[in-house]
Amino acid sequence: MKTNKVVLIGTGFVGSSYAFALLNQNLVHELVMIDMNVEKAIGDAMDLNHGLAFSSPMKIRAGAYSDCRDADLVVITAGANQKPGETRLDLIDKNVRIFKTIVDSVMESGFDGIFLVATNPVDLLSYATWTFSGLPKERVIGSGTILDTARLRYLLGEYFHLDTRNIHAYIMGEHGDTEFPVWSHATIGASSVGDLVDLTDPQIQSDLQDLFENVRDAAYHIIEKKGATYYGIAMGLARLTKAILNDENSILTISSLLDGEYGQHGVYTGVPAIINRQGIRKVVELPLDETEQKQFTRSIDTLKHAMSTGFPSDL
Repeated sequence: MKTNKVVLIGTGFVGSSYAFALLNQNLVHELVMIDMNVEKAIGDAMDLNHGLAFSSPMKIRAGAYSDCRDADLVVITAGANQKPGETRLDLIDKNVRIFKTIVDSVMESGFDGIFLVATNPVDLLSYATWTFSGLPKERVIGSGTILDTARLRYLLGEYFHLDTRNIHAYIMGEHGDTEFPVWSHATIGASSVGDLVDLTDPQIQSDLQDLFENVRDAAYHIIEKKGATYYGIAMGLARLTKAILNDENSILTISSLLDGEYGQHGVYTGVPAIINRQGIRKVVELPLDETEQKQFTRSIDTLKHAMSTGFPSDL
């Protein structure tokens, strides 16, 4: 019988939170955990197994790269973490080197599934994973702006006093300082934001700008207060896992390689896309207004500059 098997690489805060979400949501049949700290992976597996009496049947164990051979999904959360005062782009060199070792080891196992990348800078590391693996671009997915989009929807829900799940809005571009909100396609239920508030009102404009800045800078605030962010992104990874393994054809804002979409080529960035069992079925091209198009171009230029100057030249 075919089982849904996930291999998780990296059992730090994000990885262990993701594993806990998988257990609680009954999303997979088998979870294998890999970490440089083998004892940590073993301990996490033991701890999670002790919760099976309160969940559904699932195999959870520590393992090795050879376990990737028949995995449906390999999720990478390993790498150097963002420290207070650091941007995500500051992590490029050291994490690209880490990923070269990880991805080479996964591919040596005979892996032929889907990569899901969460480590920052996620857009650049998704590109690195695609390059190192040789897999089709549809099967290398970055977590992109899925968490930023969730943060935007949460804060819009607070602003309008509505359930977050009734808010439909997107953050696009780099998962980082040049991301931007797509206000032209933000809807509350069946109404656009512009139908509910006067977008030309200076106070409304100020409110929405403050709201977006809280989204963009959320990670900095959380890192300052508790050292790292992990619950939100773990839930986002679980949502992506569900969309992939259940063949949902759901639209989620992930990091995808652009190959002509939005007039861009050769760069991974956060865009809405249809996700199913094959990976990325299609990038959804939203018509952007003039301001949004300029913001998107700026974000892409930032990522391309980081790729040209930050990637190790010896890899």
